[in-house]
Amino acid sequence: MKYGKYLCHLHRKPFIPIHHMEAHALTARMHDHSIKFPFLVLLISGGHCLLAIVRNVDDFLLMGQSLNDAPGEAFDKMARRLKLRNIPEFENLSGGQAVELAASKADNPLQFNFTPSLLKYKDCNFSLAGIKTQMTMHIMRQEREHGLPPDAVVPDVYNLCAGFQLVITRHLCHRVQRGIEYAALKGLIPKDKQTLVVSGGAACNNFIIEGLQIVCNEYDYRLVRPPPKLCTDNGIMIAWNGVERWNVNRGITTDLDSVTIEKSCPLGRSIIDDVTAANISPKWVRLNKLINRQSNNEIQQNNLLQFKNKQ
Repeated sequence: MKYGKYLCHLHRKPFIPIHHMEAHALTARMHDHSIKFPFLVLLISGGHCLLAIVRNVDDFLLMGQSLNDAPGEAFDKMARRLKLRNIPEFENLSGGQAVELAASKADNPLQFNFTPSLLKYKDCNFSLAGIKTQMTMHIMRQEREHGLPPDAVVPDVYNLCAGFQLVITRHLCHRVQRGIEYAALKGLIPKDKQTLVVSGGAACNNFIIEGLQIVCNEYDYRLVRPPPKLCTDNGIMIAWNGVERWNVNRGITTDLDSVTIEKSCPLGRSIIDDVTAANISPKWVRLNKLINRQSNNEIQQNNLLQFKNKQ
């Protein structure tokens, strides 16, 4: 940022500060110009899990946020705990990619029936700590039962990954479903603009996207995900956010001394308490079709490899 301010000072140009998560949220509009304000956005990455309504380039209503681990972080931690890198075909993959590919090899994806978090809480917040604890207990149990050495992989590793991926997907779908119903209740998103944008590094997970697509189909929502290379952190999304702000003349400053780096910054205005007060209890959309597809290992693996090759 210092160099950017230096260039602005040198050439007498204005400066456009960018909010990292706002940039993620708006990237899809560069890829798909049909996305109009307002729309719903789910941002899932290694450091964040946020659900918001985007009303303009700098106008966000925060409906839910992560209370602990974000999806990408949870996948990475469990990949390390499962020692997936000790399996040759996973050794060069990120934790999220390894879990997704391992899950696609499951011969019994429903062997481990993990319970989604926050089922009794009528909000749109996210929590994966309890899910991680369930997963860790199963891993430790298998390690004890089989007397495994420290670097060994548990026998049911593929089924564990499938169960872990499924319960995270169910949790995300539950919170998004409540968010969709809240937006409808309050008239925040017109029916002709019902769009869910999913972005962030964890949005590269095909299984999660397929689960969210099932929810969107039930509510007549369109789901949009940016290309994989634009889901993860990248300079293009920052530049595009600058273009968005420039086009509507918002957030542009010539007072360079007023621009500072903030270690953390909330996304928009929080309406989390309002969502909770609405006391919405959706009838959860069933993900049977997704589970059936997960059981078809060959199709899942082929789809995953095709998606990764596009990055």
